[in-house]
Amino acid sequence: MTDLGLLLAEMRPVLHEEPYGFDLLDPDAPLPADVFALIHEEEGMTLIAPFPDGEWARISLAVHSSLSAVGLSAAIAQALADHALPANIVAGVHHDHIFVPWELRHEALQALTILSEQYR
Repeated sequence: MTDLGLLLAEMRPVLHEEPYGFDLLDPDAPLPADVFALIHEEEGMTLIAPFPDGEWARISLAVHSSLSAVGLSAAIAQALADHALPANIVAGVHHDHIFVPWELRHEALQALTILSEQYR
């Protein structure tokens, strides 16, 4: 789906229960079974995975969004910025995932829910 208004109206943000962490992957260590994402960069490989002492919460959008949709990440970032909430967005083939500081997860979920309700 690429229609921004429809994506926002139907995004249905879901807060995951476990905290997540971002870390550099040790190339000699075995890959954890519960990896969410690996990001290859010049300086090394970033691992995103649930960690018991993780500092980030993951909010997934239940709507099936297209990678070619225009404005979804910008609208999410703006809604969170309006509430002084930092965010990191990771897009998958079907869904977008927003990582916010663990202690601000409920405020972020509320801000995204309000954004969605504005388009219904």
